[in-house]
Amino acid sequence: MNKKFLAIGAAICVVLAGCYYFLTQGKVDKTKLTLYGNIEIRQVNLSFQVPGKIDKMLKEEGDKVKAGETIAVLDAKDYQANYNKAVAAVAQTRALQADAKLKFERNEALFEKKAVSQQTYDSAKYAYDQAVANHQSALAQEVYTKNQLVYTELVAPEEGIVTVRVAEPGATVAATQTVYTLSKTKPVWIRAFVNETELGNIKHGMQTTILTDTKDPNTGKKRSYTGRIGYISPTAEFTPKAVQSTDLRTSLVYRIRVYVDDIDDFLRQGMPTTIVIDLTSNGKNSN
Repeated sequence: MNKKFLAIGAAICVVLAGCYYFLTQGKVDKTKLTLYGNIEIRQVNLSFQVPGKIDKMLKEEGDKVKAGETIAVLDAKDYQANYNKAVAAVAQTRALQADAKLKFERNEALFEKKAVSQQTYDSAKYAYDQAVANHQSALAQEVYTKNQLVYTELVAPEEGIVTVRVAEPGATVAATQTVYTLSKTKPVWIRAFVNETELGNIKHGMQTTILTDTKDPNTGKKRSYTGRIGYISPTAEFTPKAVQSTDLRTSLVYRIRVYVDDIDDFLRQGMPTTIVIDLTSNGKNSN
């Protein structure tokens, strides 16, 4: 009897499992494609273009910066002195050029009247040409020293957040030596991967819904954002270890980039996300 009941129970379980599979498979939304990815970590190391002693470090780790904002300053006394010297040299060579020009024009007029020798004319012309060259050299040196002076201020190339402050005031740094690491905040995109069987169903500009694992305390639901597919790789690659999808772990996949439209302060670099692509959206070409 016990074996009979066990057999009946097993049969019932098989039937129920089959019904569950049939019902759940029937509920799969074929118009949606779900992928998993992470917000791309995009950082830039910032350094001075000239060597020197740091005078000021104006930002701390975690501070937001705007494009063009000064974030560090070198001691600029020597660079200012070099620039002042170059400005004086420009004024001096300009005066010498003007004097050489007058002498050359005077000798040129006398030479045409055969009042001076060929050698005197040639010497005046050479002196004038040399004065012109010296003035041009002085102008170039002025531009160079002015640029060197400007480079004593380190400015943020674009909007971002300071993630690492490497140096402190008083430190002497070489040119190109990192003093800050800046995390870029815009644009925000998510790196994800799609297998070959789904590749033909997606295209540039398709609308996506992006979900984070973090729940909004005001709604109790996962934070949701809108986005669009902005890049699809033309070449396949092996699945990265970070991809958490049973059907993608051992296959070749194509990398895609999803741009987030409604950016806010809750989206952080490296954050894992769920991407739901609306396969019915028309999409459009996107740069």
